[in-house]
Amino acid sequence: MLKEFKEFAMRGNVVDMAVGIIIGAAFGKIVSSLVSDVIMPPIGVLIGSVSFSDLALAIGDGEVTVNYGVFMDTVINFLIVALAVFMLIKGLNSMKKKEEAKSAEPPKPSQEEVLLTEIRDLLARN
Repeated sequence: MLKEFKEFAMRGNVVDMAVGIIIGAAFGKIVSSLVSDVIMPPIGVLIGSVSFSDLALAIGDGEVTVNYGVFMDTVINFLIVALAVFMLIKGLNSMKKKEEAKSAEPPKPSQEEVLLTEIRDLLARN
């Protein structure tokens, strides 16, 4: 059982997936920092709030709040990550289409093949 697990874990797809997950987690942290530290402060200044994540709506006696500022941070994080993934997939699809277009064209015959074809055609006429 241990041997089978080792074979499974060392397959290329599993290792590639693990690398992708690790890079994705790091990318998520970068995007979170971009949103909370770079994008939201200027927006917070524009709306008159020092910290965007402090925006909340008090319900009832004020002990319960709806933290819509934090939700907006999360939505912007999601939109940035979704845009990055979209651009990555779009680029990969574009490269794949170019590769398919190259393989769809028949290869040009070599000079030897051209000469042999001419000889064959001349012999067929006689």
